[in-house]
Amino acid sequence: MSQTSSIGQHEEGDLRSLDTLAINTIRFLSVDAIQKANSGHPGLPMGAAPMAYVLWTRYLKYNPKNPNWFDRDRFVLSAGHGSMLLYSLLYLTGYDLPLEQIKQFRQWGSITPGHPERGLTPGVEMTTGPLGQGFGNGVGMAIAEAHLAAVYNKLHFPLIDHFTYAIVSDGDLMEGVSGEAASLAGHLKLGKLIYLYDNNHVSLSAATEITFTEDVGLRFKAYHWHVQTVTDGNDLSAIDQALRNARKEKERPSLIMVHTHLGYGSPNKQDSYEVHGSPLGEQEVKLTKENLGWPTEPPFYIPDEALAHFRQAVERGKNAEADWNAMLSKYAQTYPDLAEQFLEVMRGELPKNWNTDLPKFTQENEEMGTRVALGKVMNATAPSLSALVGGSADLDPSTYTQLRELGDLENPKAEADDAQGSAGGGRNYAGRNIHFGVREHGMGSILNGMAVHGGILPFGATFLIFSDYMRPPIRLAALMNAHVIYIFTHDSIGLGEDGPTHQPVEQLLGLRSIPGLLLIRPADANETTEAWRIAIEHQDGPVALVLTRQKVPVLNLALYPQIPNGVRKGGYILLDAPRNTNPDVVLVASGSEVHLALAAKEQLAKDAVNARVVSLPSWNLFVSQSIEYQNNILLAGVPVLVIEAGVSLGWRAYIKPSVSVIGVDRFGASAPGGVILNKFGFTVENVCKQALSLVRH
Repeated sequence: MSQTSSIGQHEEGDLRSLDTLAINTIRFLSVDAIQKANSGHPGLPMGAAPMAYVLWTRYLKYNPKNPNWFDRDRFVLSAGHGSMLLYSLLYLTGYDLPLEQIKQFRQWGSITPGHPERGLTPGVEMTTGPLGQGFGNGVGMAIAEAHLAAVYNKLHFPLIDHFTYAIVSDGDLMEGVSGEAASLAGHLKLGKLIYLYDNNHVSLSAATEITFTEDVGLRFKAYHWHVQTVTDGNDLSAIDQALRNARKEKERPSLIMVHTHLGYGSPNKQDSYEVHGSPLGEQEVKLTKENLGWPTEPPFYIPDEALAHFRQAVERGKNAEADWNAMLSKYAQTYPDLAEQFLEVMRGELPKNWNTDLPKFTQENEEMGTRVALGKVMNATAPSLSALVGGSADLDPSTYTQLRELGDLENPKAEADDAQGSAGGGRNYAGRNIHFGVREHGMGSILNGMAVHGGILPFGATFLIFSDYMRPPIRLAALMNAHVIYIFTHDSIGLGEDGPTHQPVEQLLGLRSIPGLLLIRPADANETTEAWRIAIEHQDGPVALVLTRQKVPVLNLALYPQIPNGVRKGGYILLDAPRNTNPDVVLVASGSEVHLALAAKEQLAKDAVNARVVSLPSWNLFVSQSIEYQNNILLAGVPVLVIEAGVSLGWRAYIKPSVSVIGVDRFGASAPGGVILNKFGFTVENVCKQALSLVRH
């Protein structure tokens, strides 16, 4: 009891009474909700309440009555398991989160789920929980703020001027994705990025000393971060000063290492892993309240004085937004064209006629990989799409995703460009090409932060095989309905000599299985054009474009005018059986294999077999069509042969159990692409053989 007694004395002796009351309100609102649910993580809210209190009442810029005010500061609870800390703050400061929803924490139908979910709870900026993701998201938000400020701010008009804050945990910093994101943030000198590290020395299963003994401060200094330490997590003055210092730092992102006690105030469980992810228990709740001088009854007790103190945020936020709106009005008078563009991107709207310059490819165009075609399409439309910002994981020469003459997004004080520096204005935050480096996982989480921030339509590119490295943020983008565009090239064993380590086999199926992710695998340059149109206009979640390295023929729009509308439907008849004849077999293919199906159809005709060729670039779009449409494309009673250079798993369930599939159900091999495709049966001869077997069965 001596330790807990000293805790109580510290609480009363060093903190002002209203501060103490407010902080304990956060703590016990969290504790009571978790206890009522008999589920949750009380340790973090109890220990981190003081730092959150200082941030939310003294520094964070927000308007509880308009959670989407554009120039608000962004706050990310990367340690999403401590969600009740955030819900308590949202309720207390006046967001549209009723106390009744706090009482329904983690229950069916509530807006207070176990981990924060964007779009469900007002004021929640990011869906977090998988550790490390929120860390990367915050970097993306800070990049978005820096870019928009560079584009739109003018002298006397700091239209975009806000900070990105986060509370991160030991677990966040152990995950590799945080290292990737931190390294890039330091390189970009994101001085308006400030993270509070809840350094409580305890993880879910034990003290961190059994797994995590590195010098975190030195690591982040090596990343070019500004690092400070607060030795006592209850020292409000020290937390305040650290935040003040961080806000003054312009050249480096900031990490404030705050030493806290997990489960602060609990007589028997403080500083124990037991308080990380389990309710205190009724008896321990009672003892903790007594220890910190809090009424043991009723639960969910909220002192009027504390609530009034927190609710000052409503008037403060209202005034801050009103001042900003007044500045925006004057800005619009001074810079009308730029203001119109800003309002457009702020609302997430596309410019009128953005697609006027979408290219159409003719058969006279030489064969090209769909990755090359997309590069042409992107660069034709990028000048009209001011919000389009992104890059690749060190693969621009291979993914063809560089936006030419639109500059590199770099810190303004980086070294001057060398002979191979970026074109179009040098290095600055206004540039629209981001060099993510070899950091696929970090790139994925950063893209989510950029998308959720608003004003940015982000894209990221890498090889399809490396989508595995960024699958967690792809899943979260789908969960949040975030508009992120993923460009995955080198889409099959057809990439050739790099071998099975680089040849995707199961990735198409894996990505297709993510709810809410729209995946399109176009067959040629003209399908690619339409796929890009869909990707830009799609507002209901992320889009993955899957593209070839190898060259493929161009499908002439004069011969196949149905391509644009067909791609929008996800699947369509590219070439049918001769008029007045019924197909004997339906050949279904996606991507580069569509051309194989066309060649096989021609050969089958010589054997008096009538084939229908169906291009099916997107399962998602196809299943969204009417059953009647789907049945008209995939004829009942007619055998179907699917041709795709990926695992066959999924196609039979997708179309019908009796469908036959020419696929790849093993890892690839190292050889020229044409040789590999031949060895794996992606030949006209094998397709015809399999089709004839179906027809004559």
